[in-house]
Parts: sequence; structure tokens; C-alpha cells
Amino acid sequence: MQTAQRLEIAIDIAQQAGQAIIDARQSQDFSQRYKAGNELVTDTDVAVDTLIGRALEEHFPNEARLTEELSPDRGAIEQSGALWVVDPIDGTVNFAHGLVHVAVSIAWVKDGQVEIGVVHAPFLGETFTAVRGQGAWLNGERIRVSRASQLTNSLVATGFPYRRDSRPPLIRRLAAVLEYCQDVRRNGAAALDLCNVACGRLDAYYESVSPWDFAAGVLIAREAGARTGHLYECPSSIPEDLYGENLLVSAPDIHGDLAKLLVRADEDRHETG
Repeated sequence: MQTAQRLEIAIDIAQQAGQAIIDARQSQDFSQRYKAGNELVTDTDVAVDTLIGRALEEHFPNEARLTEELSPDRGAIEQSGALWVVDPIDGTVNFAHGLVHVAVSIAWVKDGQVEIGVVHAPFLGETFTAVRGQGAWLNGERIRVSRASQLTNSLVATGFPYRRDSRPPLIRRLAAVLEYCQDVRRNGAAALDLCNVACGRLDAYYESVSPWDFAAGVLIAREAGARTGHLYECPSSIPEDLYGENLLVSAPDIHGDLAKLLVRADEDRHETG
């Protein structure tokens, strides 16, 4: 199947999933629980993951899937060939609390490289798309990253892990960004943060996240002209496109300075610790 056909099918599946999310929000007929003791999941997460999984199996039988709720085994990352990486609801906490920063994220990966990215925000009516080497789009219109050239004027997004005991080391990074940059946003949906970098609403985004959180969004940002990378060297056993630790995505001209700022904050923490 041609890449363009795959993209159209992925868009259709993401938008069907988005409608299911809207319907669930309107009916308020979903339960909530916590997995691993601290991460919220709802019945809708599982239902939408099931919907997407069935649709992908119908159109692309036997292609491997890595999804947050139903197929979270990261061993699939090490496989060659085709892999679908899916977050049925990026921003579950936002969804459960009635906020609009919620997205369906679908990426198609071939031999460890993201080839297609679709991020659909149902409550915002926005669908971001990209195919490797063909640019990035929002509702069919070409998008490009901001022209930010100085940290002092840059709006930066980040996020924090659900585990509270993992947050203190990140506060020093946050303090450094607040000291040197214009301001910080914490929207609670990594895929949308990446897409907002892609269309210039944000100048940069940094965080450590899971593959399903960022695989589609990082391609969209890259195809919009963002510089994408990591603060530290990636392990050779995991494709860089699927390694979410210490991710940094930004307008090209501020990437180096922001990376130095964040790494310096880490070094200061170690020295004072």
C-alpha cells in the first residue's frame, strides 16, 4: 500500500476515535481507575484503543502495534518492519477533567523510523499530519516552526511524571527555563505540545515521555522545520525516533542554547546533591 493511502486511513481512524472521545465526554458514562498506583486511565482509553486496534487490523492485518493500553510491550520497538504506535487518548487527565487539550496520536514506523504521523485534537477540531520528507500540515494547510532566535523571547512547554517522587529533579530545569526564557506552558498532552511547536504556537518542548506520547508529534514537528533530538546520547538498542527520554524539540536557532541550559541545570543538581 502506498504511503499516501496509509496516511488517509490513519487520519480517518484518528477522527473516528476522536468522535468516540467526544461522545464519551458528552455522556459522562465512563469509570476511572489508576494503573501503577498513580496514572489515571478511564474506560474510554481502553474503548478507543480497542476501536483503533480493530481498524488497524482490518486495514493492515498482522502489522505490529505498540499502544498505551492494550499493547504496551516495548519489545515491539526492537522489531524490524512495520509498527503502529498509538496513544488512544493523549491527555487522559485533561479528558477526565473536561479540558480541551486531548488528542489521538497515531504513528506508522518502518524499520525504526517514523514515516507517518497523525495527531487529532477532537475538542479543538484540529488534525495535524506529516509524512517523512513531505512537510507538515494542520487541517490541510502547511505549517512551519517559529523563527525564535533567543531564549529570552521563547515560550517553552514541558510536562511532569505522575510519580511525585520523580518530580523534584525536574524542578531545577524548570527554574532555569523560567529564569532565562519568556515563560513556560504545561498543557498535559505531549503530542499536542509537539504539534504546537510545529505550527509556531510554542518555540520549544522538552520532557521524558513514552513512545506513544511523542512518535507522531515528533515527526510532525521535524517536518515543520523543528530541530529534534535528545539532551543525552540515546542507547543503541532503541531507534532514536522511539526513544523518549530527555527529548528536546524546538525552533532550530534556540535548540543548542536550550540544550545547554537544561544540561547545566542537571549538572548543578548533581553538584549540590
